Amino acid sequence: MRGTGITHTRWADVASEAVTDKIQRRYVNTDRLTIAQFELSCGGVVPRHSHEHEQVTTVLSGALKFVTPDGEVVVREGESVAIAPRVEHRVDVLEDAVVIDVFSPVRQDWVMKTDDYFRKK
Repeated sequence: MRGTGITHTRWADVASEAVTDKIQRRYVNTDRLTIAQFELSCGGVVPRHSHEHEQVTTVLSGALKFVTPDGEVVVREGESVAIAPRVEHRVDVLEDAVVIDVFSPVRQDWVMKTDDYFRKK
C-alpha cells in the first residue's frame, strides 16, 4: 500500500532490542510519533527519568506500577495511563507484561541510542 498514506507493520517483523535483561523493545516511527511494543519481565524496572514526549501506555497483559513525584498508579491489562511531557516517572514491573507505548514527538533518543537512563543503577 505504498503511496497511499498507510503503512502496514507486523510486530513480528520488527527487530527486538534487549534494553535490559528484563525489558525487550520493538518500535516504529512515523513522521510525528513513535509506537513501541515492550515485553517486560516481573521485577524489571524502568529507572526514574523524564522526557519531552507525551506518552500513552496501554497494558495488553500483566501489571506495571508507575511512580511519579506526586504518587503512584498500578496499571493492569486493559488499562492505559497518559504521561505529560517532562513528568518524572519510574516503572516497576509487577507481573510479566506486554504493553504498547505511543510517544509524540518521535523518540530521537532511541534512534540515536542515547536513552542511557535504562542502564542507570
